[in-house]
Amino acid sequence: MSLRSRLQSKDILVAPGVYDGLTASLATDAGFEALYLSGAAVAYTRLGRPDIGLSTASEMADTMTLIADRTALPVIIDADTGFGNALNAQRTMRLYERAGASALQLEDQSYPKRCGHLADKSLIPAAEMAGKVTAMADARASDETLIIARTDAIAVEGISAALDRAEIYLEAGADVLFIEAPQSAAHLQSITRQFAGRVPLLANMVEGGATPITSADDLEAQGFSIVIFPGGIVRALARTAQDYYKSLQQHGSNRPFADRMFDFDGLNKVIGTADILEKGVQYDAND
Repeated sequence: MSLRSRLQSKDILVAPGVYDGLTASLATDAGFEALYLSGAAVAYTRLGRPDIGLSTASEMADTMTLIADRTALPVIIDADTGFGNALNAQRTMRLYERAGASALQLEDQSYPKRCGHLADKSLIPAAEMAGKVTAMADARASDETLIIARTDAIAVEGISAALDRAEIYLEAGADVLFIEAPQSAAHLQSITRQFAGRVPLLANMVEGGATPITSADDLEAQGFSIVIFPGGIVRALARTAQDYYKSLQQHGSNRPFADRMFDFDGLNKVIGTADILEKGVQYDAND
């Protein structure tokens, strides 16, 4: 089922964040229906840096290619600002679509952008963003590839301006709307009151971010179609890694940490080593 078809369902789509082949395969095995490749997660893991526009389009596309090799699930990919003007946005569409993305999320921040839950963001004119949305729609190879238009206007111009911008982006050809960083339950209600039933709506749950953490069931009841948890896996693994390295440095051994990690055989089972070796044997030359 394509992502576009899945969004016809009234059931909300929960898309966890992934950042490489391992996390993509683990999330797939957990039973999710779609995944989210976050630019922030790539910056955190590949660069060890914050989400302030340092990740490049090629780094994101490379990561998308590796993820597509490990899962058949549809992947929503963070396209940031399109990495430039409308022509750059078109190139980003072609690049990401070839890499295997099912949906591209484009935002209306100026470049370099920053995380939607950081302060001091700035925006491009709504008309410029609308042009990028239309340009990406013209460039996509398949109508099944979705364009998710994100506005960061709440923090800069207020909720009313954010809703106005979202209307413009919808008119320009957006398939899904993402009004970033609502600051209250009232903001969430304003979004669904204006758009629910007209276009799929995406909500972003960031631990410690500007938006009140709300369950998928509650968001579904309000009228949201997709909820993403983009950086949760990085925060969970970073905390575990910090504890692991501290324990190893202190004890000079992994034994005290053994109950919190896979052993050699355990990890090989999770990533399917035996199955892939058996598959390889099928292609060996017969004597």
